[in-house]
Amino acid sequence: MNDTDAYDRAFPAALAEVAEVDFHYGHDHTGEARDEGDYRIDFEPDTRFESAEWTTDHFRRWTGNPDVDGNAYLVFGQDGAGGQAMIWRARPGKPLADQPVVFLGSEGEGGVVAGSLSDFLWVLADGYGPMEAALADEFESEPDEQLTRVAERHATTPRRTTEEIVTEARAEFPTFKEDIHALCR
Repeated sequence: MNDTDAYDRAFPAALAEVAEVDFHYGHDHTGEARDEGDYRIDFEPDTRFESAEWTTDHFRRWTGNPDVDGNAYLVFGQDGAGGQAMIWRARPGKPLADQPVVFLGSEGEGGVVAGSLSDFLWVLADGYGPMEAALADEFESEPDEQLTRVAERHATTPRRTTEEIVTEARAEFPTFKEDIHALCR
């Protein structure tokens, strides 16, 4: 048994439901182009986690470090440029739903998105995708009705704004970006 076998890799029902949402970045639901900024979530959710092997290979390419592995991460989506949204198993012994959600961009950017899967659902409902939440310095809520319904069905934390959720998560994991970049060669 390898290290990844010891962890829960069951895809959460909440993420499966998020994967059914058509995000249409820059387009409305008919496929018509929208004005820039109308729909700001650049997110392509998956219907399953990427394999442990894929994730390790991705981390090795991203860091340029052949000695790292991706065992602590479960990739569940990406943005249009290939940045990855993932659950980070940062709290040993806690279920996946209680682990933080993070984002690693294709150009080396990244950050903590939410302190739990439940809070991530509220981030989506508030109009932010993983990339947008991880990289934003200022937040303006633009609630999404369909994603709000998903959050209302699955979230176990109270509804809060993206700014509140991201600020709390960044305070809990203040060195996430530096720790990830320290792995780079």
